[in-house]
Amino acid sequence: MDNKTEASSITASNVTLTAAQQKNIHLVTVEISNFHKTVDTTATVDFDNDQATTILAPMSGPVSRILVSLGDQVKAEQPLAEVASPDFATAISTYRKALATAKITHQLAEQDQELIAHHGISLREADQAKIDATNAEADAEAALQQLVSLKVDPETIKAIQEGKAASTVQGFIRSPIAGTVVDRPIEAGELLQAGASPCFTVANLSRVWVMAHLFGPDISSVSLGDPAEVLTGTDAENLSGTVNNISAVVDPDTRSVTVRVVVDNPHGTLKDQMYVRVLIHSKKETSGLLVPVSAVLLNEENLPFVYVLQSGGSFARHRVTLGYREGDQYDIASGLKTGDQVVAEGGLFVQFMQNQ
Repeated sequence: MDNKTEASSITASNVTLTAAQQKNIHLVTVEISNFHKTVDTTATVDFDNDQATTILAPMSGPVSRILVSLGDQVKAEQPLAEVASPDFATAISTYRKALATAKITHQLAEQDQELIAHHGISLREADQAKIDATNAEADAEAALQQLVSLKVDPETIKAIQEGKAASTVQGFIRSPIAGTVVDRPIEAGELLQAGASPCFTVANLSRVWVMAHLFGPDISSVSLGDPAEVLTGTDAENLSGTVNNISAVVDPDTRSVTVRVVVDNPHGTLKDQMYVRVLIHSKKETSGLLVPVSAVLLNEENLPFVYVLQSGGSFARHRVTLGYREGDQYDIASGLKTGDQVVAEGGLFVQFMQNQ
């Protein structure tokens, strides 16, 4: 519809009210206003990946016993599963041999030093003994580090160092952090491959990530550091969070941009994969033409319009495009200009008079 046709249509539908009838309405003058948007969107709860870890099998072999269940709270270095691993037995054997070799070569090197004083051996032979002792100590240290990487119990290592028999040749999968067991893809009897088989996921759930999805103009409204509220739909208080990451790419399936909100979760209210509602309070100041929500009516085609006071004293419908809703006001994207006087209250009365 061109401007002339639209103007003709507006003039034809004008409504004139008597002085008494005008007491039933209230006008507001449209002006440019500054405000801060609150983006209302849906989100999914995820682990804080900075405080969660997937534990891969440190050794190969069949799982003998599962020691924890999903949802269990565990401490750092707590055993999670027992594995009948030849890697474990081999590492213990290697460490025993390396310790014995280091001890013997060290004794030989000391004896050679005494022989030098009596010209019993050459200096070259004594130096070689020192080198052999140093190499043996390095081998023992490497074997010890292998036991540490396999999470061997410190008591077992101490027993080996003291020359005692190890209490067990079973290997243990241990938790590297304190937290909650949130995934356990293995079962007793399952054969594990060292460094390849995922066994557990342990996460600290006292803080979580809430992954919100933004569309269209909302994307430019959100910045790093914006405060947010997470609504779970229960009677619990809203949880506070902060935007700490905005994806640089658009999801090709949903055409949305993912925004990460970090939220403290001390009481475990937020669960992994829970759907929640998020209110992100933008710190950016935005300007626009705001009118009360009560001023906006819908026509026969369910399209929004407002009544605007004309120069002759009548009231005309103006089709409007609604933008962001700020509390009890709409930002009008198009259809109004600064200085327009809009029926803020009593629009239904004007519409009733128009239909007479």
